Amino acid sequence: MKIRKDDTVLVIAGKDKGKKGKVRQSLPKESRVVVEGVNVVKRHMRPRGTARQAGIIEREAPLQVSNVMLLCTKCNRPTRIGFRFLEDGTKVRICRRCGEVID
Repeated sequence: MKIRKDDTVLVIAGKDKGKKGKVRQSLPKESRVVVEGVNVVKRHMRPRGTARQAGIIEREAPLQVSNVMLLCTKCNRPTRIGFRFLEDGTKVRICRRCGEVID
């Protein structure tokens, strides 16, 4: 999966279209990401001992990875991601718009 934890992304589809946020969690097996402040849902939670809060709790739900686009750190625009090998043999992600290395 091309989007990783701590990447800044833009939501391009769904009810939160246009919102930006940082990726909190990446779920590659399910092709989903959890983004801060995006796709907030309410869950009714039962108390489980003393550790967990009971009541209606708001939390972020996972988004399909195809509904977000990475924001390039250099050109600050949403971009597709490509891969390139550097001279020392390491594989890095690149911005398809400006060609800069993202990692």
